[in-house]
Amino acid sequence: MSCISIVPYRFVRDLLIAIVLFTYGAGSYASAKEHTIDFNRDIRPILSENCFYCHGQDENKRQADLRLDDRQSALDVGAIIPGDAESSSLIDRINSHDPDTLMPPPDSHRQLSSEQKEILQRWIEAGALYEKHWAFIPPVRPNVPTILDHSWARNPIDHFVLAQLEAFGLQPSQEADRTTLIKRLSIDLTGLPPTPEEVDAFVTDPDPQAYERLVQRLLNSEHYGERMALPWLDAARYADSNGFQQDGDTYQYVWRDWVVQALNDDMPFDTFTTQQLAGDLLPDATLDQKIASAFNRNHMLNGEGGAIAEEQRNVILFDRVDVTSTVWLGLTMACAQCHDHKYDPLTMTDYYGFFAFFNNVPEAGVPKNRFGIYRLDNPWVFAPNDDQQQRLDAFDTLITQTEKVVQERLASSAFKAAMKAWETKIVEGSQPTLQWTTWHSINGFASPSYDAAFDEPFGPENGVDLHASFDEGKRTWQAQAEWNDGVVHNWDAANNETIYLFREVTSDRPVHLNVSLGSDDGIRVWLNNKFIKEERAKRAAAADQLFVNLPLDKGNNRLLIKIINASGSAGFYFRPNMKVIPDDVLAVLKIDTSVRTAAQQAKAHDYFLDHAAPSDVTALVHKVKNQKKDRTSFENTLPRVMIMSDASTRKTHILNRGNYMDPGDEVTSGTPAVFMPMTDEMPRNRLGLAEWLLMPENPLTSRVQVNRMWQYFFGIGLVKTAEDLGVQSEYPRHKDLLDWLAVEFRENGWSMKSMHRLIVTSATYRQSSKTPKVLRERDQENRLFARASRFRMPAPILRDWALQSSGLLVRRIGGKPVYPYQPDEVWESLAITKERDFSYPASAGEELYRRSLYTFWRRTVGPTNMFDASNRQACRVRQSITSTPLHALTTLNDPTWVEAARVLAEHCLKRHQSLDAQLTDAFRRVVCRLPTPNDLEIMQRAFRHQLDLYRPDPEAAKVFISIGNAPRDESLNILEHAAMAAVCLGIMNLDEALTRE
Repeated sequence: MSCISIVPYRFVRDLLIAIVLFTYGAGSYASAKEHTIDFNRDIRPILSENCFYCHGQDENKRQADLRLDDRQSALDVGAIIPGDAESSSLIDRINSHDPDTLMPPPDSHRQLSSEQKEILQRWIEAGALYEKHWAFIPPVRPNVPTILDHSWARNPIDHFVLAQLEAFGLQPSQEADRTTLIKRLSIDLTGLPPTPEEVDAFVTDPDPQAYERLVQRLLNSEHYGERMALPWLDAARYADSNGFQQDGDTYQYVWRDWVVQALNDDMPFDTFTTQQLAGDLLPDATLDQKIASAFNRNHMLNGEGGAIAEEQRNVILFDRVDVTSTVWLGLTMACAQCHDHKYDPLTMTDYYGFFAFFNNVPEAGVPKNRFGIYRLDNPWVFAPNDDQQQRLDAFDTLITQTEKVVQERLASSAFKAAMKAWETKIVEGSQPTLQWTTWHSINGFASPSYDAAFDEPFGPENGVDLHASFDEGKRTWQAQAEWNDGVVHNWDAANNETIYLFREVTSDRPVHLNVSLGSDDGIRVWLNNKFIKEERAKRAAAADQLFVNLPLDKGNNRLLIKIINASGSAGFYFRPNMKVIPDDVLAVLKIDTSVRTAAQQAKAHDYFLDHAAPSDVTALVHKVKNQKKDRTSFENTLPRVMIMSDASTRKTHILNRGNYMDPGDEVTSGTPAVFMPMTDEMPRNRLGLAEWLLMPENPLTSRVQVNRMWQYFFGIGLVKTAEDLGVQSEYPRHKDLLDWLAVEFRENGWSMKSMHRLIVTSATYRQSSKTPKVLRERDQENRLFARASRFRMPAPILRDWALQSSGLLVRRIGGKPVYPYQPDEVWESLAITKERDFSYPASAGEELYRRSLYTFWRRTVGPTNMFDASNRQACRVRQSITSTPLHALTTLNDPTWVEAARVLAEHCLKRHQSLDAQLTDAFRRVVCRLPTPNDLEIMQRAFRHQLDLYRPDPEAAKVFISIGNAPRDESLNILEHAAMAAVCLGIMNLDEALTRE
């Protein structure tokens, strides 16, 4: 079929104009004198690119007090005189031959073409009308255009595309063959290859709705959410670590799993938006809604020693504004952080009003919470999965049952009688006699880290012998006769050093003794070889930092204290309460029970329960405490997800030049003035912001989303600058289609799956990607969509494709990140201190073969085989399609691909007897189509060539097929297995295998 239609003569003029437009841009199109100039399409790009920087809204940068972004301002100074171009100083200056008056100035590296000058002159002669930027006008559903070839169009998308093709005298490409279509759909909707059986079933299905059924099956797949999550994670700058020097790990993978599930459930985009921006602010917010708000906690978090908390908090806020405005509005709002935007009508007041929505999070700006390798900032929540929640519920049930028994026992007459007898004895009795020995200490126990020192037993915990020594007599117990109680004692110590203190006390009766402790830094306490209490602190020693109740036996008692010094000097404080019964408790006990207040009675009751209750009650109370302790211990193993919160109340100021130390005028939360205002019913918080973003009057949100959807399926958006729909953006060649899709998305319930279905069922999507010469010459970027787009699959999908085609892929959904093959010491550059171990914790077993989505993403050193992915340090919404040497280096040498090729070869050798059948099976599982006779001949030659290479060197063959952890069938011939593996690796590296056709 020819791609150029035979057009009547009456279309020749319009066709020539269209060719000029397409070849040279919108400005050239306007130069045709019979064409009406459109300000947004023809004039604004010229002014924005060449004039607004010096003559825009930013008064601090404005030259000659001239504004060209505002019509009245330009008219007031005579720069523009409507209808009189020759008298307009703008025309005079752009045509000047004097370098001192020429605009743009010669040293600005900007220069207007003669065609652009002509357009500006014609525009002024026509009245110099201005228009609001096209993207700032709410989209209205345009009429579906009339087309000549009704047989081709399958839905309204095709009408818009074909109308432009017909105007250009072009025809769409023929539909791709079914093998290509199922492969294309599988790449786009699940990212996993179809099996040969699935391909055969679709290719031979006579049902006219076979394609639509295939689309629906893939949309219903649980792997759809995994595929669609990838660009969203790039936009959200999701990673599994904080970034910067210490690069502490995070638990944000729980949010990643929330995204996958939300996409699989086809959560409406308005709900998807609201929960991610303000899920924590919803009434009676569920745990899932709070987790959704982690979208805006995926920022980098600086844990370096010199990081200034408030500075970093503001850096995070700047990032949050940038991400939110880019993802939902497609605006470069960050440009207004230090001055008014030079192109878009966004002021610093607009910027910091938007900033104020995010300024009430009770965060420090640096990771204040450390849980082993994890470094988190507040606020955060525990985030159990279903199985973990069931265990928590079981703990709660058990605790409730035991507490019920305790309450019944406390209400019994026996307990009340015991308490009454105890009170009488205390009031009428005397205090016990305690005798203390001198303190002894021993130090010098070194550890590589504070946590290791805190947790490691060095010997005294098992029993103290004051005559024993350590390290062959180098350390012995030393008496400290000068140490008095009630005084802070300090001494020099090394970093991460442990010091033990020991003392004995004799009591004339069993008694609970309260003592006050202080420590520099951590402290652990034992009595009679039983652990009592600990505090993993970092502080200077002072009185009353830790209160401990010591249950002394009658006779001799042995007290051991462990002090763990993090840095600087070490120290401790000790003061016993010799009266045993505190004065405030004793005072209550002397009051008759009939006149005690409820608070007084509770104080007496609680003290008795803690110190002197009958053993059966004490056992029950301890049982409850142990059950709660077990619950807490289990809870501490759960992921902790950083979420949003408005628990803080802060004032927001314009920061002069973006400097957090130079606040200016106070501002309140608000949206940019250029757009419609928030309604009175909308709260002035993130929840209100989400409502505003989703208003029908909002011109950007739906446009931005459908443009990125189009970019996803065609490799380039209807607006190429997907990250910027502002004044500097590209004017869309298919503006009517963009607006139709934006309104359709909003009015169709914000269903993302419905929009994806609409796009992939269009005839536009189903075209062949082959590029005839005429399209290569006139539409190299495929902006008219006269064919399907053809581009390399992203690296994460290539890896998944290799694993699935070989049968290695583990298709389990969600969970903690995994650590597949990476180069040795890939994180070694981060190990500049001993604070944590940066050895790569390589996975084993099934975790080696999870989807790329679940690969641990260290923000400072991303996975080396994800060569084209975002670094996840900043928001990225424009796709990066690459073809670099790193690409081939990875897919030919990375252990994942080599192992996948080896396992695929093994399966083919075991499934089939003939070489042709083995090669055909391997080819189909990777490329999805049947090989041609020529393909088979090439693969046969390659197989024989590899055999010839390996015959004299079987050891090389053995080494090659030993790569990877997957077990190998030892019954297979080594030489044949290696040769077939090499061919399979070659198939995986075919352009057709790496490309989305």
